[in-house]
Amino acid sequence: MDILSIVGVLLGFSAIIGGNLMAGGDMGALINLHAFVIVAGGTLGATLLQFPPQVFWRSLRILRWIVVPEKLFLNKQIEKIVRWSTLARKEGLLGLENVIDSEKDGFAKKGLQLLVDGNEPGVIRDCLGVELDTREHLDMQAARVFDAMGGFAPTIGILGAVIGLIHVMQNLAKPEMLGAGIATAFVATIYGVGLANLLFIPVANKLKTHIHRASQAKEMLIEGISSIAEGENPRNIELKLSGFLLSK
Repeated sequence: MDILSIVGVLLGFSAIIGGNLMAGGDMGALINLHAFVIVAGGTLGATLLQFPPQVFWRSLRILRWIVVPEKLFLNKQIEKIVRWSTLARKEGLLGLENVIDSEKDGFAKKGLQLLVDGNEPGVIRDCLGVELDTREHLDMQAARVFDAMGGFAPTIGILGAVIGLIHVMQNLAKPEMLGAGIATAFVATIYGVGLANLLFIPVANKLKTHIHRASQAKEMLIEGISSIAEGENPRNIELKLSGFLLSK
């Protein structure tokens, strides 16, 4: 579990609310349903218009990575690749057939099958590289959904402020109605800027970080399997793949 994500969200919003209270502000002044509807609804509507359904639903599925990221045990993955290499040197590539059946990772299983089938290292890299690029592209598109929300929210907040000021101007002769219009104007701006900078943009950037790490793990598999196909020494493969640990 990524504790920093939880701490970051709580700390960010607590700082805003706590600072308001320390300055003598009223907690109720930051609660405005009209402003929330304008900002949340407008941001969501613009986001749905920009992205196709599959990208939007993918963004919701990978959102859990913020708190529960994919587990990437790179050290164990290197050990596994070295075992494959040792087995291939002792029994030949066909000795890896039994390993394919026991492998749970579909990406690794595909690579091993290409290896056992006797494909050239370049072919293995190309086949696995296409899948890696496609997967990374889809995930990055999903992460950009939150980037877009971070861009829309402040602008929608300003729109809410303008709407509030219009109501103020329309009710200058009714002082009792001025407060609600002014509150909507300023609180809508707070909601838009706050949600963008405390939630949407940080979420997008953290998702991109996790996507990059997952891609590196797959790049390690591609390099390891291709090295086995080239007949490299298991010790050399281990030393080569250890370079991926520097970015862990």
